[in-house]
Amino acid sequence: MRKATILVIEDEEKQRRVIGLHLAGSDYDVKAVGTAEEGWKLAGDVDLILTDLKLPGMDGLELLEKLKGQNSHTPVIVMSAFGTVENAVEAMKRGAVDFLPKPFSLDHLSVVVEKALEVRKLRDENRELREALGERYKFENIIGHSGAMQEIFATIMRVAPTRATVLLAGESGVGKDVIARAIHQNSPRKDRPFVKINCTAIPENLMESELFGYEKGAFTGANVSKPGKFEQANTGTVMLDEIGDVPPSVQVKLLRILQEREFERLGSNRTLQTDVRVVAATNVDLRAALEQGTFREDLYYRLNVVPIDIPPLRERKEDIPYLVEHFAKKFAGDLSEGAMERLVAYHWPGNVRELENVIERSILLSRGPRVEADDIKIEMAPGRARQAFATDAFLPEGLTLDQYEQSIIREALKRANGNKSQAARLLGLTRNALRYRLAQMGIE
Repeated sequence: MRKATILVIEDEEKQRRVIGLHLAGSDYDVKAVGTAEEGWKLAGDVDLILTDLKLPGMDGLELLEKLKGQNSHTPVIVMSAFGTVENAVEAMKRGAVDFLPKPFSLDHLSVVVEKALEVRKLRDENRELREALGERYKFENIIGHSGAMQEIFATIMRVAPTRATVLLAGESGVGKDVIARAIHQNSPRKDRPFVKINCTAIPENLMESELFGYEKGAFTGANVSKPGKFEQANTGTVMLDEIGDVPPSVQVKLLRILQEREFERLGSNRTLQTDVRVVAATNVDLRAALEQGTFREDLYYRLNVVPIDIPPLRERKEDIPYLVEHFAKKFAGDLSEGAMERLVAYHWPGNVRELENVIERSILLSRGPRVEADDIKIEMAPGRARQAFATDAFLPEGLTLDQYEQSIIREALKRANGNKSQAARLLGLTRNALRYRLAQMGIE
């Protein structure tokens, strides 16, 4: 493991030597100099700087200012025999992580140095994580070479810098979450919170308190006040996933958020302001919900400012080889030409999410160094309804699209023993979406 390197800047030779020997004895690499000018030349190659406040020429505060101007992430501890509160405050304002008034014990020095290096480590890890997330969700890195995906990328480029509300529509598994995060990461809000709210996962009686928060005593069990998701996301982005499942009582409050940027916590009369960018997502046709009266028309038009329809994978098969290559690299596997042909031939009802899962499973279970066609493991439901590989026809032979969809729904109900909520989960649908399809089929 690499030793941490500490730069000591101290004009008093004796003290410089004592500090240097102590730190070297604590298993640090030490560079010791007498002026800030000398220290400045070495500052880019060290993990921590320990500098005196009063120095000949450039002083410690000027060095801090110069490091700040270079966007240096190196933590600086300032030492001074003039240990006044004003000096300490000024040093911290300039960017110092700690202030050591002289004289100090060497044991205390060790504690302060260890703490500063730990803070550096945590900051570096946090910065690397933010950079990795930013890279992951840059829209340039979302896999999609088809014309439809290129149009989506162009829309992201235009809409990301704005605060316009976006409505993402598409089947389950097409990548709505990734695109929502890409919009956030390419916006001025990228360093602010991104809060995803899965509207299907929140029980209807808890949705209002989860979204808008509540005050102490607002209901039985509310022992303390709690901010809601919109407060947590202030100045950032909220993703409302499966927006079609939001009950009418909450739809009214969402409309107010979009129109007025304000709300009240449950059990409070105090109006709170919020600055959030809203990205909503749905895998059902909200226009059909409008006709059924289960979704407010005014809320729909507030959400549908910038609509982005993400096509299912079966409608952009030219993207499949690139996605396969991407996931194969991710899971450290190699696929044969026959395996690729088999993957391209499948119609992918679970879209990109299903493709990723199948590739990971096939690589793990393959019998040789390469994944062959026979190694492709796709879980198939019994019957023609799940006949998925089609070479000459888009749909299984002899079935219309409606018949094909209905047979899949019946199979899901059979597997769920008639439980509609469980069947909806198997199909990747919301409860409302399944109820709508069952009504069309004449099944109550």
